[in-house]
Amino acid sequence: MENNQQFEIATLAGGCFWCLEAVYQNLKGVAQVVSGYSNGQVDNPSYEAVCTGMTGHAEVVQITFDSTQVSYAELLEIFWKIHDPTTPNRQGNDVGTQYRSGIYFHNEKQQAIAKKSLEALNESGIWEVPAVTEIEPLKNYFPAEKYHQDYYKLNPNQPYCSAIVGPKVEKFKQLFRDKLKAD
Repeated sequence: MENNQQFEIATLAGGCFWCLEAVYQNLKGVAQVVSGYSNGQVDNPSYEAVCTGMTGHAEVVQITFDSTQVSYAELLEIFWKIHDPTTPNRQGNDVGTQYRSGIYFHNEKQQAIAKKSLEALNESGIWEVPAVTEIEPLKNYFPAEKYHQDYYKLNPNQPYCSAIVGPKVEKFKQLFRDKLKAD
């Protein structure tokens, strides 16, 4: 590890965590992406429990990134373009509170950047209706089960991955060509 690297963590919810994980794993400056659950009321929830919508958790990714290569604001710029932040508790066919749009900040600086980013998004007119993304402090985080980690990378031909995740990854690669990791 180089001495000039500045690692930070971002926690984002934008529907199914497989989608966000697959996108951010391709972003230059990202060291690690871990799928998990946050901001619920149950310690160490299982995927099955979270899917009931009764634990209060959102499916999230925790992104460890080098802020000398990619900023928190850039992570959010991508976030707004790879999911629909205007639909409460839903992304496409994925419906439930666990699929809500959320930014769970780790400090006041992230909170300020997230609020400014949301305001700019709503003022831009990109979406016909305002974003419903919640911006809250990270209350808790639990990594998802091992089989959820690197899911798209390991299962690109799984039907959900080829129909939903793959197109989001391709959209990201087209929109942010200059921010891709070198293969």
